[in-house]
Amino acid sequence: MTLFHGVAVVTGAGGTGIGAAVAKAFAAAGCERIAITDINETSIEQTRATISSAHPKTQLLVETGNIADDKFAETFINKVVSQFGRVDYAVNCAGVLGQSLRSAETPIEEFDRINNINYRGCWLSSRAELKQMVKQDPLPSHDPERPPQRGAVVNIASQLGIVSRPTAPSYCASKSAVIGMTRADAIDYSQDGIRVNCVCPGVIETPMIMKETEVRERITPAMEIAPMKRMGKPAEVADAVLFLCSTQASFVQGHAMVVDGGYITV
Repeated sequence: MTLFHGVAVVTGAGGTGIGAAVAKAFAAAGCERIAITDINETSIEQTRATISSAHPKTQLLVETGNIADDKFAETFINKVVSQFGRVDYAVNCAGVLGQSLRSAETPIEEFDRINNINYRGCWLSSRAELKQMVKQDPLPSHDPERPPQRGAVVNIASQLGIVSRPTAPSYCASKSAVIGMTRADAIDYSQDGIRVNCVCPGVIETPMIMKETEVRERITPAMEIAPMKRMGKPAEVADAVLFLCSTQASFVQGHAMVVDGGYITV
């Protein structure tokens, strides 16, 4: 019996990164109605094909678009509701890294690019998801002694939203903003039976990191500092996300769950 008999929405779900891992994890866990989006049409098609092959019973809504566009965020959720009737688990994964620059060297355009996607885009997505969740009936919990859940939102922040590193002021600030937004929404929507949490990954083995030598060199010291001394896997982040979405986390609210191999404990 699945814990996920509702509808899952995942942004930034293209390719083989965290969003794709989350979408695949939902399908593997028995969620049969999943909506995914990404700005890259080729990479989102890759995720669709992988899920459809492994889990042919899964109904998929696939949409290409830019989550930093307020019109797209609303339109996408409206399409999800039109096809599936509701939104129960919303995971906002879309994000970008930035150039390695100090504040005085950072062009305004670069600051805006990072924050428009990492913070504003996350806020637009969660805003559209929450608008739908407050209107729908709750789903029953896996445990009759726990309260039913009207919806669960999980935003992907970063360990660098908690502890900063050199030459990344725009990125660190964007992820700190996601954590602050998550906590504020958790307070506001508790009365509606909606839980809002975030996951703060450390260095994760994603294409965004592995394809650029400069980025790999930048994150190597973090791997050496962290007690586990390795990169995490996207699936390890997805496991944390699914827990927070499920009614097994029924009393977890406004939490920033760190998945970083122990980096911030050192």
